[in-house]
Amino acid sequence: MRTIEVYDPPMCCSSGVCGPAADPKLVQFKAALKALESDGHTVRRFNPTQDQAAFAGNAQVNKAVETGGMGCLPLILVDGAIVSRGAYPELARLRELAAG
Repeated sequence: MRTIEVYDPPMCCSSGVCGPAADPKLVQFKAALKALESDGHTVRRFNPTQDQAAFAGNAQVNKAVETGGMGCLPLILVDGAIVSRGAYPELARLRELAAG
């Protein structure tokens, strides 16, 4: 199985699904990540507000943010390779990306 890493833009909490008016895209994305975990994949999610070390410790993420600005986030990595930038893919697309 694969390791999926999500480098989110800055949000108030680790998933962005908080408060009285949570963004429906973020709610769907959180559910999609749970489905990937149920499929047997390892899922890690990083928010620069809470996980600065994860951002600082990944050269690919640093370079992407340096060249593309914060607009490149979210970055989705599968087994260490960037496979998506700037959007939250739906579950079907995430499964395609995880399949290689």
